[in-house]
Amino acid sequence: MAAALCAVPAFVCLAAQQPQPAQQPQPAQQAPAAQPSNGAPPEVKTAPPTPIAEKKEELGKPSWDPEWDKIIEEALPPEMLSSQVARDVKPFCPRFNQMSEVDRRAFWAYLFQALSGAEAGLVPTTDVRHTEPEVNVKDTVTKRKVRSEGLLQLTYMDADRYGCDFDWDKDKELPEKDPSKTILQPKNNLMCGVKIMDNQLIALHRPLLSRKSYWSTLQPRTESYRVFARQMTNVPDGCRPAPKLERAKKSKRPRGTPAAEAVQAAATAVK
Repeated sequence: MAAALCAVPAFVCLAAQQPQPAQQPQPAQQAPAAQPSNGAPPEVKTAPPTPIAEKKEELGKPSWDPEWDKIIEEALPPEMLSSQVARDVKPFCPRFNQMSEVDRRAFWAYLFQALSGAEAGLVPTTDVRHTEPEVNVKDTVTKRKVRSEGLLQLTYMDADRYGCDFDWDKDKELPEKDPSKTILQPKNNLMCGVKIMDNQLIALHRPLLSRKSYWSTLQPRTESYRVFARQMTNVPDGCRPAPKLERAKKSKRPRGTPAAEAVQAAATAVK
């Protein structure tokens, strides 16, 4: 993986990007994204801009497209919107369990925007070939040295490992940074990223921040993680804990009847 913007340096990709058939469990079948009972697409909302997106907009450079939020939010499986992931996202979204489903979708859209900012500088045609021995391996699909590509810096062999919609037979005749390449098309790249994240959190039961994460930007205590963390400073307002002043006022409210206190205690326990 690498970033295209000069302010975002290139980093070493994760060893998890290497083919490891003996150690890599098969991902669970992708569950369909939660849909309203009437079959209509789920309600979505635009996520806030990350710091790098704001900077690029100030400079008049192409930035994050709000339509990419919609792609991510509609691709999310139910498990990534459930309390199963609340502990994983707590460092960035402490109130995930208290948020509506719409706001939970927006949080994930923001996280993938931050991931793209750290990985590729939000540039869909970013591609990097790494020379480090641990990642300078052969892509099992292209039969060439691995190249990380697109908004989330993915590889063609992810099509086999995660069921991503990348077509090397079509792409191999196109120029390196041709935006029509299947792996560089934002929809294909982002939907593949959702599948990889679902595999990490749900199928493999690994935390969001893990030394074994597919993305080195999600490896704690690394420089690449610090770049990602800086992009996570403008999460949706619903994620943030109540301001200290507001919490203090709540703690000073007079107690009600025993029944009211019981209801409040139950509510607190749920939280």
